[in-house]
Amino acid sequence: MGTRTHCLRAITLRTDFSFCHYLEPKIPNNFIRLKKKPFSFSLSSSLSSLTLSFSMPYEKELAAAKKAATLASRLCQKVQRVLLQSDVHSKSDKSPVTVADYGSQVLVSFVLERELPSVPFSIVAEEDSGDLRKESGQDTLKRITDLVNDTLANDGSYSVSPLTTEDVLRAIDNGKSDGGSVGRHWVLDPIDGTKGFVRGDQYAIALALLDEGKVVLGVLACPNLPPTSIGSNQLHSSNGVGSLFFAKVGHGAYTQALDGSTETRVHVTDIENPEEASFFESYEAAHSSHDLSSSIAEKLGVKAPPVRIDSQAKYGALSRGDGAIYLRFPHRGYREKIWDHAAGCIVVSEAGGIVMDAAGNPLDFSKGKFLDVVAGIIVTNQKLMPSLLKAVKEALNEKASSL
Repeated sequence: MGTRTHCLRAITLRTDFSFCHYLEPKIPNNFIRLKKKPFSFSLSSSLSSLTLSFSMPYEKELAAAKKAATLASRLCQKVQRVLLQSDVHSKSDKSPVTVADYGSQVLVSFVLERELPSVPFSIVAEEDSGDLRKESGQDTLKRITDLVNDTLANDGSYSVSPLTTEDVLRAIDNGKSDGGSVGRHWVLDPIDGTKGFVRGDQYAIALALLDEGKVVLGVLACPNLPPTSIGSNQLHSSNGVGSLFFAKVGHGAYTQALDGSTETRVHVTDIENPEEASFFESYEAAHSSHDLSSSIAEKLGVKAPPVRIDSQAKYGALSRGDGAIYLRFPHRGYREKIWDHAAGCIVVSEAGGIVMDAAGNPLDFSKGKFLDVVAGIIVTNQKLMPSLLKAVKEALNEKASSL
């Protein structure tokens, strides 16, 4: 008797701003129906056996991403503790970059390649090796190489020879992919919130995976974010443990301490009265218009002062209910990059929240390195979103009429 294989068609439905996945088998309706548990399924029969095989999608990828972000966070913590002025450089756009940005990108690339060797490898990342290849960058390159090798040696997970400077340059340049709507692409910001990192404040290692243009998993390692809820008076981890947030499409969002404690499922706050809400915004006024955010908060009736912190740590904090709203309104001419939002977006979405642009459109990560958004990005729960969108529209119209 020959072998018979039945194929399943994966279907994605979007309802109520959340994603629901199920599999619809191309076999008789009375055989099986599987809902809200996406997996690959194969049925084979022979004279002597019947075999069922199940494989949860993106499970290996999520484990690799968590490993990569956690390892990178260790390097970043070490650098931040003893940050030297010589470790901070300015890129062509005047934004700062540190040896930790480069080292983090090297470690993420290294771990993903080794944990997922059979998967086509593509990373859309913020940094490139151009400045490090110059004569003036050789000392910095050597320091990065030493930091990476020390981190790998202390971890002990990989039995490999020390990386050379050429290995390091190649790992950084793995991040040259443009992304897009075809295939799989990792999206990395090796240190999101470099200015916060340099100040000794909040930052995040943000890693996500795109599959055919859709974000299917995300990890946020936030070394300075306490594992417990924060407020305006407690923005830093007192014990240096930090928080890890992660999510996989259709399976919810979770957090655990960066030291590997038990994971806990998180959910955005269910507050529906704007007067009881608090909101996050960027620490740097150059990254988001504080005046516009203030106007929106006033229209909503929000009474609490804004909590200003750097990086996608805001997405993580919001996913566990530390605040109810996140507002980001960059100044005219700025284009959002996908690595600044991909990981945070899926963490909040899987925690029951909504991420949109100021016109109410979902974020589209399939167009390459940039996000084409209208005016800004707003994040909240489903109950508050209608009133938030209304307040945003009114505030933007007032701003436009005053120009």
